[in-house]
Amino acid sequence: MTRELWKGNEAIAEAAIRAGLEAYFGYPITPQTEILEYLSRRMPELGRAFVQAEAELGAINMVYGAACAGVRVMSTSSSPGVSLMMEGLSYIAGTELPAVLVNVMRGGPGLGNIAPAQSDYNQAVHGGGHGDYKPIVLAPASVQEAIDLMVLSFDLAEKYRSICMVILDGSIGQMMEPAQMPEMKPIRRADWEWATDGRMGKRERRILTSIYLDPIEEETTNLRILSRWKAVQANEVRYKEYFLDDAEFVIVGFGTAGRVALSAVRAARQQGIRVGLLRPITVSPFPFEVIDKLAEHASAFLVTEMNAGQMLDDVRLAVRGRTPIEFYGRPGGVVPFPDEILSEVQRIAAGPLSIVSDPRDAWYERMMATAR
Repeated sequence: MTRELWKGNEAIAEAAIRAGLEAYFGYPITPQTEILEYLSRRMPELGRAFVQAEAELGAINMVYGAACAGVRVMSTSSSPGVSLMMEGLSYIAGTELPAVLVNVMRGGPGLGNIAPAQSDYNQAVHGGGHGDYKPIVLAPASVQEAIDLMVLSFDLAEKYRSICMVILDGSIGQMMEPAQMPEMKPIRRADWEWATDGRMGKRERRILTSIYLDPIEEETTNLRILSRWKAVQANEVRYKEYFLDDAEFVIVGFGTAGRVALSAVRAARQQGIRVGLLRPITVSPFPFEVIDKLAEHASAFLVTEMNAGQMLDDVRLAVRGRTPIEFYGRPGGVVPFPDEILSEVQRIAAGPLSIVSDPRDAWYERMMATAR
């Protein structure tokens, strides 16, 4: 198969189609609108369902209905639009349905701007609506990885009857890179034993709900959802390692922040600084055990994000106070340059460092000093 030049958003859309997407419901919002625009043409061409809903609230509830019927279904949005979907996502989780959601993140809070950001990490990994559940969350760092993870997202959602979210910042959605598409998969409707797919009179009636008025029944449902999540944690942690074999210092970054950090790592290596990079691909489940092992020999960690420090808290949980952690973030839609992260690596390598209660405090002071 040949590589072609693909824009990130359009690549995501085509990859979803080739993965067997049967129905798409969404609403335009920058910087993900090209996904919707692309699918508005391709889905009808293939005889598949495409609906531009009246709003994000309508879109996610259409996803809910299609998921109940056992359809491969997806929606896409950007930060404020995903916030509007939270109630529907909780209903989908409570009904134990497979569904895929793509969030092409932008600066916030509020309406913010249309620049690339990673400020939805907590919403995706630690939020996602009311109740006890966790979605699977994948974070690509390139157009090719976005394609590959889109295909994977549908398989994971169906395997675990779970929401699978793909989160990427706007720069990945808007950039163009050479990439290879998978072969087109035929649509094979599985005869899901739980789906309400309209076979009236041919089998026992199936009712799907997220309402359990009996607390004991609700607790049983919660524990069943939790048992699936335990299986996800055991089997689906994914990450990339760079230069970690002899690393004295470890950078942890996901998506574009991790991609930029890799350039800084290579530059630091040329200067003789033994630094490596861990780039989580599944930010939920998070690679806690990997970081736990790295903390046994690393002299320090540097967490870099395009926000004010959200994944940082997960890294701190994994490190458990055994070694210093530093933070460098750019919130509000600002993409860091490799030289910025390289400067942080040089500062850390020069030492001395100490274990502090919150690495964000020193980062904030440095940012404010620069602003002044």
